Amino acid sequence: MEKLREQYKSEVVPALMKKFNYSSVMEVPKLEKIVINIGLGDIKDNPKALDNAINDLSLITGQKPVVTTAKKSIAAFKLREGVKVGCKVTLRSGKMYDFAYKLFNVALPRVRDFRGVSKNSFDGRGNYSMGLKEQLIFPEIEYDKVDKLRGMDISFITTAKTDEEAKELLTLLGMPFKN
Repeated sequence: MEKLREQYKSEVVPALMKKFNYSSVMEVPKLEKIVINIGLGDIKDNPKALDNAINDLSLITGQKPVVTTAKKSIAAFKLREGVKVGCKVTLRSGKMYDFAYKLFNVALPRVRDFRGVSKNSFDGRGNYSMGLKEQLIFPEIEYDKVDKLRGMDISFITTAKTDEEAKELLTLLGMPFKN
């Protein structure tokens, strides 16, 4: 699964250097980390939901998730400060490239009526965020063992200075953007 890292070194770096006229290889943007987050809205009704979300996320990423807690109390959502509200994983280096390869080539093509991901989800600083509606698109998740469909947010953090550089980087890595 080191395929994406090798592709970055052999194809992506030269293509980006040529397109953006970088003088040094160190200027070329790279993928810094991928953060996957699952937020749980029904934690009060179903306390076991957190364990199931942690299990799903660890199966998908191969890494143990960190439990996230509420930073503020919000009365309208019946939420208190310090209550567990979800889990997240930060992937770097080898696992990051493995996950990106699996997402681009295995999981996203399994989404029903998939025509590509939006080009408009960049934050202005070269980072890209996307959401998935269900965890079943990953091959590690068994349909029979799923208690509830859970979505997740996936953020690609890059060293790119502009959205254009980040879009080109993700396109060359294999991100299937809409035409």
